Amino acid sequence: MPDPTPPPPFDPVLSRRRLLQTAAVVGGAAGLATLAGPAPAAFGSPGMRVSRPEVRWGVQSGDVTASSAVVWSKTDRPARMLVEVAATENFRSPRGRWRVDVGPDTDHTGKVLLGGLPAGTELFYRVRFAEHGNAGHASEPLVGTFRTAPADRRDVSFAWSGDVAGQGWGINPDTGGMTGFEAIRRLDPDFFLHSGDSIYADGPLQERVPLPDGTVWRNVVTPEKSKVAETLDEYRGQYRYNLLDDNVRRFAAQVPQLVQWDDHEVTNNWYPGEVLTDDRYTVKDVDTLAARGRQAFLEYMPIGGDRIDRTLSYGPLVDVFSLDLRTYRGPNSANLATGGPETRILGEDQLARLGRQLRSSRALWKVIASDMPIGLVVPDGPVNQEGIGNRDPGLPLGRELELARLLSEIKRSGVRNVVWFTADVHYTAAHHYHPDRAAFSDFDPFWEFVSGPLHAGTFGPNELDGTFGPEVVFSRFADRPNQPPSEGLQFLGHVHVDGASGVMTVQLRDVAGNVAHQQVLTPA
Repeated sequence: MPDPTPPPPFDPVLSRRRLLQTAAVVGGAAGLATLAGPAPAAFGSPGMRVSRPEVRWGVQSGDVTASSAVVWSKTDRPARMLVEVAATENFRSPRGRWRVDVGPDTDHTGKVLLGGLPAGTELFYRVRFAEHGNAGHASEPLVGTFRTAPADRRDVSFAWSGDVAGQGWGINPDTGGMTGFEAIRRLDPDFFLHSGDSIYADGPLQERVPLPDGTVWRNVVTPEKSKVAETLDEYRGQYRYNLLDDNVRRFAAQVPQLVQWDDHEVTNNWYPGEVLTDDRYTVKDVDTLAARGRQAFLEYMPIGGDRIDRTLSYGPLVDVFSLDLRTYRGPNSANLATGGPETRILGEDQLARLGRQLRSSRALWKVIASDMPIGLVVPDGPVNQEGIGNRDPGLPLGRELELARLLSEIKRSGVRNVVWFTADVHYTAAHHYHPDRAAFSDFDPFWEFVSGPLHAGTFGPNELDGTFGPEVVFSRFADRPNQPPSEGLQFLGHVHVDGASGVMTVQLRDVAGNVAHQQVLTPA
């Protein structure tokens, strides 16, 4: 059992290095320790107890550029969210102050878009919540850090993974909780690319799960995690659940995120217009569920605006193009159509935007963040396909048609140094695509790297579709389906771009810190 004593409070005068060291010390026992701390302090006249707003869900930052960032937090009541930003940890000379009012319409979550920030700078931010009309009743401050994107060619690093709390594996205090997030935090990347399936809204948890070796996996379970999510509050509860974990909150306070979604933010393998036949659901209309799931996603993730497909510029070395393969897709089918709605995966508008953004990018490396892999076959039942690949190794059909158009445009436009990063399939792999091996050859060779799960069941390997000439250079996958996180097959990726040479080094790692595979890419 974890130590029930709450960890030390978050000291706002800690340097980033001391923040990392302190979090490592108190991170040995995960779970609900911080949430089980003393009751909020009381204020007011004698005999009268007035509690401060609570901020037990932590702070997050995201969509960080050279001059801007999004800061997120949540409280338990209508309040005013107050954010200060400074270049020094003592906050004596704040660079700016922001505020936003929060209420039940956003589940008391708040986000502020920080602007006018200096490039290439480590910044500290401090968040408080004050009750309306009574600024003296303010919460204790929470502190986070991020680094703005550089204006020069200094080194850049980022991590990526996906798939959290899936297949029945939630927060287990016996195993330290969601330790994959602690593994990312220890790497201290400039940002984390969350490749989707950030929750499993369709995956209820049981308190006890028997394991093959005779032991028992114990889940922390909340009411919202005890059934499939259908109402808006049930979707919100999926995100609140992840924030119960100490690892997640420490990570979120220190590593900015670029988040995207996949299917489990709503329900398994969903597409617009679908009508469910799953008896667990009373709401069968997927468009209704998707609207609620999207609202909760936008409320709880540190994302700027309401677009999931967007571009993040992180200095001269890296532009990240975040795709949305869920919102615009056609229905899941055998994926063999030659035209019509069944061929949509990006959709015309997103495809056109992506092409324009790639052509206009001046960054050395163009990172395409895809919530699903390109060449791996991901079935949706015995006939229908969930992914892009369709098991037919010939010329492009179905959703492969849009990908073929994109790859051809990249070649014709002379866009160089394009690398794809993805998750979804719950194992890790390095794939190289080459026109000499492909049925469709109008594209330049490129790499695709797969990671995950970060905290879910491990599976694989999936079948490869030969249309675009993929080759498995490396893969590591489960010994049997749905291996639990306690068996060590949880994966993340780490990328380092050298500022002087521009060389990109991609490492596929397990959450224990072991490097399973390394690929060094020299820019064209």
